[in-house]
Amino acid sequence: MVGIIMGSDSDLPIMKQAADVLTELNIPFELTIVSAHRTPERMFEYAKTAHERGINVIIAGAGGAAHLPGMVASITPLPVIGVPIKSSNSIDGWDSILSILQMPNGIPVATVAVNAAKNAGILAARTLGATNPEIQQRMMQYQHDLQKAVEAKIEIVKQEYPNGFDR
Repeated sequence: MVGIIMGSDSDLPIMKQAADVLTELNIPFELTIVSAHRTPERMFEYAKTAHERGINVIIAGAGGAAHLPGMVASITPLPVIGVPIKSSNSIDGWDSILSILQMPNGIPVATVAVNAAKNAGILAARTLGATNPEIQQRMMQYQHDLQKAVEAKIEIVKQEYPNGFDR
């Protein structure tokens, strides 16, 4: 249901966060390397045929010039979520953010924060959940679990600093 692509294997430590959250939410995905600059024919074929393989959302991570998300969005009819990656040749990730964010009208790419592939996975799940009640229910449980985790941490801090809390 979700395609996760990245420009290089050096992006895998970041992009695996999307795969991990999709695994947690029991959403099928494929994960591969598709370089806009080094394998443009592969990128074109991937983007052109993804919907035929049952992909509903594409998460594309790229660093530096970060053309992959936008180029894929220009070819596919599917929603694309761009993950700007702070790479070794990056300008603190700003070059990646701007390359993904500043798309021309007609070629939208949803963009998450630098290295925020986990959020891209969650956004893909929410997108799928809009029309799939089972995924929507898993997403609601995920949000509930986040709330419970924070509440547990509040109690720990309260015990450590009992005079520091007014609630």
